[in-house]
Amino acid sequence: MTTRHSGLTHLNDAGEAHMVDISSKAPTRRKAVAKGHISMTKETLELVLSGRAAKGDVLATARIAAIMAAKKTSDIIPLCHPLSLSSVEVDLIPDGRGIEIRASVSTSGATGVEMEALTAVSVAALTLYDMCKAADRGMCISDIHLLHKSGGQSGEYNAA
Repeated sequence: MTTRHSGLTHLNDAGEAHMVDISSKAPTRRKAVAKGHISMTKETLELVLSGRAAKGDVLATARIAAIMAAKKTSDIIPLCHPLSLSSVEVDLIPDGRGIEIRASVSTSGATGVEMEALTAVSVAALTLYDMCKAADRGMCISDIHLLHKSGGQSGEYNAA
């Protein structure tokens, strides 16, 4: 007898990992927004904002890395579907304690883009860390989570 893993769509009735079949889903406009934070010393933040970092333009590099990561999410998250993304927007917002990272991803397709938004935020944070680690090894990446999701049969989600 097999056990049903209700709510876990990437597990079949036998509890085995599988890619969800989305072939019967109608394409709809889908959007997801995620955010995260990287904290750093005031001096490191000033270095980033001044554009004087030894490795170059830290913010531009993190933004490009985030966009590239969103486009390649299915290559690194095993059960994600490869998607044709319509838009990836990345905002890097200094807040005095570090940088808040927000990624907004959209597509018209049969499955959502939450993983793409979360991956974009994660890779932006890792890129910021990589580019600044010589100046500040105490940086902390935190609070990566989904803020908003819309489209598809499951409707809309907004974080409280």
